[in-house]
Amino acid sequence: MKKYIQTSLRVIDALRAPKASLITAAVATSVLLAACGGGGNDALDTASTTAAASRKAAAATTTSTIFYGANGHNNEGGAYDISSPAVQLSQLQDLGVKLYRNEVYNQSSANKLAGIAKTMAAGGVTVYPVMLMSIDFNTETDAYNAGYQLGVWTATAYKYPYYEVSNELDAMTIYNNVDGVYPQQFDNAKFQIARGVIRGMIAGVKSVDTNGKIIMGGGTWMHYAVDQMLAAGTQPDGTTGHPVVNWDITAWHWYSDMGDITNACGGTGCHDVLGTLQQFGKPIWLNEYGVRPWYGSDQQIASYLVGNKMMAQFVALASKYNIQAIQTYQLYDDPAGGEGAYGLLKNDGKTQKASYTAFKNFVAANPK
Repeated sequence: MKKYIQTSLRVIDALRAPKASLITAAVATSVLLAACGGGGNDALDTASTTAAASRKAAAATTTSTIFYGANGHNNEGGAYDISSPAVQLSQLQDLGVKLYRNEVYNQSSANKLAGIAKTMAAGGVTVYPVMLMSIDFNTETDAYNAGYQLGVWTATAYKYPYYEVSNELDAMTIYNNVDGVYPQQFDNAKFQIARGVIRGMIAGVKSVDTNGKIIMGGGTWMHYAVDQMLAAGTQPDGTTGHPVVNWDITAWHWYSDMGDITNACGGTGCHDVLGTLQQFGKPIWLNEYGVRPWYGSDQQIASYLVGNKMMAQFVALASKYNIQAIQTYQLYDDPAGGEGAYGLLKNDGKTQKASYTAFKNFVAANPK
């Protein structure tokens, strides 16, 4: 979404250090965490125990279903500052939500989300980070190094069960007015930068946390050729033998103006997007789905949200396509921040909209 891209543009300069410096910073961070425990072996033991405890708390929330989730913007202010994490938790629990996706884009935002994740985990909701970054780099190596640092910061702050690497980089690399189903529909230079960002994020996370699952950053519409190239080690220019990217979960985004996700139609014809994503052999997360605020009245939006081209369809097709989780966009409206009125609640953080009731009733009637 728009805010995710804008946020990533603000933090690039802070992420341009060479990899050697990044590794040094990661080590320094580890030492600092250890020092907080009192120093020496006792401090190292304390740091290890804390990490194990955070992993255990997060894992406990995934023993039950994680199918229904939501998006939040706790590092972006607005209603997310008005409502405390405890209030948000109570709302998510009332809705039946088990997953809560939030952005991180620098060390400070990673640390803030870590605290929220602990609160949520204690209440049965699993928070996971989507790491944001633009492609404003000169080389793939520069992009890799920046992604690596953000991955280190994120995994050092908290041991999450899942880490999403980037957000909608397909939209930053695609040529205008094309479907995105073919490699040549993407800019070769921009694709390489995006690949560097993603590879760096994965490596940074894994340098700190080898257990967390990697979610390939959500793509949009029919732009699945990006994921196909990453998995095959190919590029838009047709060359092969490039770095192959591996991940655990394939994420995708779908909105009301995109129509039927199993029969999406554009200039290249109609395509079963879920069927194509399923070919990666990994669980699918629809970790952004929602109704455009201009679709109609609040009641019309609520009806579409739970209808047969959105939640009802996703539930009906879950076993066929291995859809493991779906996450509505988003918890609160955000008109001032540029996202618009996508929320289940208004931007005062407390007024429930028609979509809130529709979502809650749907989840209760369709347990997963």
